[in-house]
Amino acid sequence: MFRHHSQPLVTAPAETAVLALLLAEGPLSRVELARRTGLSSTAVTKAARPLIDDGYLYELPPERTAPGAGRPVNPLAVAPDREYFIGLKISADQLFGAVCDLRAGVRATAVRPLGEITPEAVAPLVAELVDELLDTEPAFRDRTRHLGVAVNGDVDRESGRLRHSGLLGWRDVPLADLLAASTGLSVTVENDVRALTVAEHWFGEGIGTGYFALVTIGAGIGSALVVNGRLLRGAYGVAGEVGHLCVDPTGPRCRCGARGCVEAIASTEAILAAVRRDTEDGHLTFDEAVRMARDGHPAARAAFARAGQAIGVGIAALVNLVGPERVVVSGEGVDAYDLLGRHIQDAYAAQAFGAASRCPLSLRPLPWEEWARGAAAVAIQALFPQYTATPTAGAG
Repeated sequence: MFRHHSQPLVTAPAETAVLALLLAEGPLSRVELARRTGLSSTAVTKAARPLIDDGYLYELPPERTAPGAGRPVNPLAVAPDREYFIGLKISADQLFGAVCDLRAGVRATAVRPLGEITPEAVAPLVAELVDELLDTEPAFRDRTRHLGVAVNGDVDRESGRLRHSGLLGWRDVPLADLLAASTGLSVTVENDVRALTVAEHWFGEGIGTGYFALVTIGAGIGSALVVNGRLLRGAYGVAGEVGHLCVDPTGPRCRCGARGCVEAIASTEAILAAVRRDTEDGHLTFDEAVRMARDGHPAARAAFARAGQAIGVGIAALVNLVGPERVVVSGEGVDAYDLLGRHIQDAYAAQAFGAASRCPLSLRPLPWEEWARGAAAVAIQALFPQYTATPTAGAG
């Protein structure tokens, strides 16, 4: 089924360029592939041939590029069912899993609750969830060799080690090795926001962009950046941490220890704390705070306004520094976007410098399947060593 079970699909730069472009933007003719990749037509044909022979690419029926044009062309397309990938999102209380095809199309999903949150307890539950997903359709098991894992925290993708996750309470966990042993699959581990950004850049809102940013709002404020077509990690692995930009030096203390971070003002916990303080109701829930704001309660509306302003200022700083072509705002916090959106947009417009203000902000709803799809996209990316060997990804 696979030439080399655990090795990358493509290693040559030409094969990588052709397959990556077809995954994101195919079908494309060989002429268009040559133009877009800078390769010669002969090099494109040579790069495509082994991928066609292995069933990853196929030729569409001949078509003419224009009325009266000469020889018809045979566009090349990706065969999405040639290989499948498992995507797994580990949250504080549940495992979310999905089977995705080669173009990150979701083919099956499953959820499993978590009891004890330790790596040793989670690993066998992951194996059970993977087995459940692989048994969904007969073709899945024979055509799946990669598992992508998305997890909150500081991840060393190259070694597969989770250095620290405050959400899970894990530190220095060899997660890739642990889950490879329990599932028998090749495992790639990535920070959850970075994984989501991979999916959006390769298969979603960011297709075709060289500069792209994704910001998630919710329990935390996460972000990741794409620069020159690659996710940016930076020298210390925290490039793009918009959640920990200081927007108010006298503001509330953040969980990172600093004061006035975007996250300290705009996370769901921070918003709720502000409404509880101003209403003197320590038992208030976040959903109740949302309802109060929608009903016009001044303190609740003010808390969401401050949060939206902080997010907008943070995004503007990101755009001013990096100059993305597009920013996607996502996360569970978008459910309250009606309370945040105007304040985000107003603060962004006020702080974005010059032509940078032309960068559009797009709202992207985020059902849990998208986190698992992001993890699967990381597994797909593992087919391309040139993408995984280069320092990658933003922060979350």
